[in-house]
Amino acid sequence: MPRLTPRLLLTLISLACAGSVGLALLAQHRYGMEPCPWCILQRMLFVVLAVLGLLAAALPGLARRVLAGVALLGALGGMAAALWQHFVAAQSSSCALTLADRIITATGLDVRWPEAFEVRASCADAAVSVLGVPFELWSLALFALTGVILLANVLASGRRA
Repeated sequence: MPRLTPRLLLTLISLACAGSVGLALLAQHRYGMEPCPWCILQRMLFVVLAVLGLLAAALPGLARRVLAGVALLGALGGMAAALWQHFVAAQSSSCALTLADRIITATGLDVRWPEAFEVRASCADAAVSVLGVPFELWSLALFALTGVILLANVLASGRRA
């Protein structure tokens, strides 16, 4: 059985983050689950985490730990976005011009790749559950798992792995 090294864990969590974006796109385009601004922001963060995780996995010790620390900030931001979506935005009839909306507009991704990053629903309309669990709580769980793995990499000793 392969040993779960920091590099392997970073690679696996990066694939999970990329896979979550794939599942969100499938849910949107195949099953009509249209995304709100907070959904799109979380998608963007998962893409960033996937890329940073793969880059960190390719780097040696200290560089890997530093990049994992940068990525950890993204995972914490994703956790905050998922919690905000669940406790605040989903209770609101409109989530236009929120922080998430401003970030999406500032990046221009909604214009460049509207199929993946265009806001298509209000937060109240986007409040759906999968297996009885709100979609944003699944997202929160993946951000938390990603954060734990990134934190473990940050705190790892300088030994080669």
